[in-house]
Amino acid sequence: MRRYLYFTVFVSGMTALAAEFGASRMLQTIFGSSNLVWAAVIGLIMVYFAVGYHFGGRWADRAKSPQSLYKILSWGAFTLGLTPFISTPVLRMAATAFDVLNFGVMAGAFAGTLILFSVPVTLLAMTSPFAVKILADEGGQIGSISGRVSAISTLGSVLGAFLPTIFLFSLIGTTRTMLAFSLTLLCVTVVGILLMGNWKSSLLMIAMGIVLVLIALFNDYQIKSTPGQVFETESAYNYIEVLKHDDTYYLRLNEGQGIHSEYNPNQLFFGGPWEEFLVGPMFNPQFAREDVKRIAIVGLAAGTSARQATVVYGNIPIDGYEIDPKIVEVGRKYFGMTMPNLNVFVMDGRWGLEQSPEKYDLIIIDAYRPPYIPPHLTTREFFAICYNHLTEKGVIAINIGRAPNDRRLINDLAATIGSILPSIHVMDLPSSFNSILFATKQQTSVKDLGLSLASLESNSQSSDLLQRAAEVAWENMQPDPHGGEIYTDDRSPIEWVTNSLVLNFIFEGGIKDLK
Repeated sequence: MRRYLYFTVFVSGMTALAAEFGASRMLQTIFGSSNLVWAAVIGLIMVYFAVGYHFGGRWADRAKSPQSLYKILSWGAFTLGLTPFISTPVLRMAATAFDVLNFGVMAGAFAGTLILFSVPVTLLAMTSPFAVKILADEGGQIGSISGRVSAISTLGSVLGAFLPTIFLFSLIGTTRTMLAFSLTLLCVTVVGILLMGNWKSSLLMIAMGIVLVLIALFNDYQIKSTPGQVFETESAYNYIEVLKHDDTYYLRLNEGQGIHSEYNPNQLFFGGPWEEFLVGPMFNPQFAREDVKRIAIVGLAAGTSARQATVVYGNIPIDGYEIDPKIVEVGRKYFGMTMPNLNVFVMDGRWGLEQSPEKYDLIIIDAYRPPYIPPHLTTREFFAICYNHLTEKGVIAINIGRAPNDRRLINDLAATIGSILPSIHVMDLPSSFNSILFATKQQTSVKDLGLSLASLESNSQSSDLLQRAAEVAWENMQPDPHGGEIYTDDRSPIEWVTNSLVLNFIFEGGIKDLK
């Protein structure tokens, strides 16, 4: 029985941490995975652990039998299995509220979902003090027993961290993952009770498992019910949703505040950032489309920019870096991302760019959207890598989010890039909180864009898409950024800046759309 008790501690530790990651994953689909969300999830889960440790120790002093522990764990497992089913309507309501930015409903749903986890996590946290008390009463040194229980529980937690995040969430989804851990722990409690000879209590535990299985059989497992939804899935990185309105497909990720790709077989100009990237080479003097021979895209998503670039610059090689393989699958299935000239690399963009043997006339960086801006893609060292992979007339084009009255992020990135490249130009995308920053390897001015645009307008063979995008850029050019802080790999306060941007959005009354 002693060995089985240690095994119970292992499974309980595994399940407890899986519950923590499950809570984060469930909230990610609606509220995103920023460090603000993570802090709230981890903070409250730790509070539940503390409460469980405290009352578990007191309970163990009064009820020293392993039967009491297995009964507690059975209820912890059962309530954990119920949590994703109970929270589904709450989260769907929050998703609707998020689309119209009803912050009161959003806050209530966020808090409500986390409160649902209070019961199972608190009960699971009682395992360690209960096990220490039971094992100590059987004989042995309390220090050794306590250390062994903590070590075994921690080892279980390691498995509970890696198994869901690396495999199960993307393989079977969050709800089924939580159910799998719940049923596993229930099986452990049934065997434990039977080993104690209490078959009557085991019947209740078996009934709990049957109830969970029946609920699971009749669940639709749809995460969101957004109007126009044609596809949704979970990957190791994101909740992915495809919407269709009329003939246009839209790619949304996580909480859905932003369109990451658009596709319409009969349309190329979407009024988004994608076509504006292609204006970058026009800042070079004596611009000619045939001078653009290779493009890199960091943050390929479903390939909108790659498709537009192929139309504007021809079937030149385009290297697209996208870290999420399921987004690539979605791009090929729904967004026409099947261009033969597009080379898709499923990897981190910085690593891929650094390892690439190629030099590019245009490097597009579309991996930023507050509050999800990878710090390692914002530093002087990263832009030095970009510089080394630019041709002599190479240009970097970056999509940057901002607040109506807060351009700190633009100024900081301009300062960082300006420490590497000589010329920085910024345009604000109309009807959005996005700006496109262009950085050229040679000395350039906004006048060069004007001359290139005039040349396009006088050329009957010019690209209508590029001309239209250039006109939008020209009409929305902004004064040169000033001030700003240089980010490095050692110190990049990007999370502080983006968190304050998001909080300012909320306190100032809302966001219309972050593309």
